[in-house]
Amino acid sequence: MAFKALGELLDEALQLPVDGTLYTVPAPSAAVGLRTQALINAAATAADGGQVDEQVLGDAAERDLYRDVLGSAHDEMVAAGVTWPALKHCAITAMVWIAQDKDAAERFWNAAGDPNRLAPNRAARRSPSGAVTSTRSRGSTSGTSGPKAKPHAKAKKPR
Repeated sequence: MAFKALGELLDEALQLPVDGTLYTVPAPSAAVGLRTQALINAAATAADGGQVDEQVLGDAAERDLYRDVLGSAHDEMVAAGVTWPALKHCAITAMVWIAQDKDAAERFWNAAGDPNRLAPNRAARRSPSGAVTSTRSRGSTSGTSGPKAKPHAKAKKPR
């Protein structure tokens, strides 16, 4: 058995429909992919309250990241007069594609970038009777009231 040519295995373009036109976002260079991945990791770290690598964020801010992730589709969109929100949505979708995969990019695109619309389908959370169900988190109950736990019997000392 031999390795197949990588070009036969990878779908190296993203097709984005905007205002009746299908724009093709080509696969980014390795450098753009690595920089995008570093930027997304830095943003996730910052969102979690962690220490942010200012060098990574500074480098990304110095370059035209949207142009880089959209490739030739960027200039086509600008020339066609695509709106800023549409261009931004296309660029962030491309970033999700680069950092994760095409399925994640498609979910982001179809949710219009709204994190609430990325949540599991409401029907999947309903019980057979149609009532919405929820599972209580086992997280902190700080600031909430609830039944007090009964004290556990003392454990026996090991011999």
